[in-house]
Amino acid sequence: MNIIKTTLFKNIYIRIFLAGLFIATGIISWHTINKKTPAASYQTATVERGDIENNVTAVGILQPFQYVDVGAQVSGQLKRLKVKVGDKIKKGDLLAEIDPAVYMSKLQESIASLDQLKAQLKMKEAQLLLAKQQHSRNEELLKNDAIAAKDAEITGAGFKTAQAETDAIKAQIKQSEAAVETAKTNLGYTKIIAPMSGMVVSLTAREGQTLNANQQAPVILRIADTDTMTVWAQVSEADVTKLSVGRDAYFTVLGQSKQWDGKLRQILPTPENINNVIFYDALFDVPNPRQELKVQMTAQVFFVIEKSEDTLVIPLSALQTPDKKGKGKGKGQKQKKDGQAKSKQVKFTVRILKQDGTPEDREVTIGVMNAISAEILSGLQEDEIVVTGTASAQNKKGGLGKANKGGKL
Repeated sequence: MNIIKTTLFKNIYIRIFLAGLFIATGIISWHTINKKTPAASYQTATVERGDIENNVTAVGILQPFQYVDVGAQVSGQLKRLKVKVGDKIKKGDLLAEIDPAVYMSKLQESIASLDQLKAQLKMKEAQLLLAKQQHSRNEELLKNDAIAAKDAEITGAGFKTAQAETDAIKAQIKQSEAAVETAKTNLGYTKIIAPMSGMVVSLTAREGQTLNANQQAPVILRIADTDTMTVWAQVSEADVTKLSVGRDAYFTVLGQSKQWDGKLRQILPTPENINNVIFYDALFDVPNPRQELKVQMTAQVFFVIEKSEDTLVIPLSALQTPDKKGKGKGKGQKQKKDGQAKSKQVKFTVRILKQDGTPEDREVTIGVMNAISAEILSGLQEDEIVVTGTASAQNKKGGLGKANKGGKL
């Protein structure tokens, strides 16, 4: 009896085990047949609204908008220096004085020579008047045959000689007057006057120093207008063709997050070769009323090529590489926004994740692109999820490939 019960229980357990195994196999088979790729296997990003900009970057140096090197036009000892570095000055202010003793003496000498010539002129004019009277008298006597023709000729020659000597003295007086003016001017040059308003940014001479202006004008100090600063940005030859006068530009300086804005004023035509790389100087001006910007500061410069504000933006890695049939190549016309030309509308394919977690390919139109993001003009809605890669391909190259440095495609 016990053997029958044992056999019966064993059969029941075997049947229960086989039934459970059958159910488990069915469940596994059903999941295998209907298996879908979970959303967790994708790297994703959300379609967001924001600003996007494509720009050219460069490194620049800050220089005063206008400056002048003030030098000495005459030689001598620098007797007084009335300014120091950092002083604010106005046009016409006295900056320095050179010892005027030598130039004062030269002026007095020139004046004395002029006075002497004027005295000689008076004497010559008196002699000329006498010679003229004698010549006129002899001319009358000759008409009446009262004197010999020889005597009349002598007085005539004496009159002409006196007239020539008077003219010579007058010419010497003009020359002497010019010498007096030169001496006065040189004496005036001993006082060095500010040719413009601004700030003294450097001093290259000291009181007591002897200045030699015979070969070239020695520089005493530099005055700069620092109320407006000019950014000298070095742009590579690969990027300079993207720039044009009037284009928006901005920069930041080391240690500050503040942004200064300006517009490109000039691109100098002569390049500079730095380590076998060609750079062009691009200049733009910014106001500096609070004197926050200093001479020779380094600036990180950005020239705006195109930008769009309050627009849909996705990561650049979400864009699928164009296929061989030309999908993804540019279509449409150039647009304009805020007065600046924008990129051609370009169509690409992106992969989105639907609410059930399944992927779907969708064609989109993009506008502004940089190395990180792309503007969506059509094809996506805000808050939709786009695929940027797969979890198993994190280390693989995706999207449009490697982007250039500095936000440029």
